Amino acid sequence: MFAIIETGGKQLKVEEGQTIFVEKLNADAGDTFTFDKVLFVGGDAVKVGAPTVEGATVSAKIEKHGRGKKINVIKFKRRKNYHRKQGHRQAYTKLTVEKIEA
Repeated sequence: MFAIIETGGKQLKVEEGQTIFVEKLNADAGDTFTFDKVLFVGGDAVKVGAPTVEGATVSAKIEKHGRGKKINVIKFKRRKNYHRKQGHRQAYTKLTVEKIEA
């Protein structure tokens, strides 16, 4: 059984036991987080939401919070003596999907 959930403005396909990285959630490590925005549930009985599946939830355990690799953002205009350099590290939450209820 799998489900498609929406979190952080993104859609993810998840299965039970899978480890996923999502945008940072406001919860502590070790807690259980429940996703209510389930767009699709697949498997033996397929359920498609309009826009979400009623009563379907995905619960996941929060493993840890962290920050991703650094990326460099560079702005440059030739012949104008203009260049800017900026770094960015995106915060994430590591989750392990425990149960999909449809």
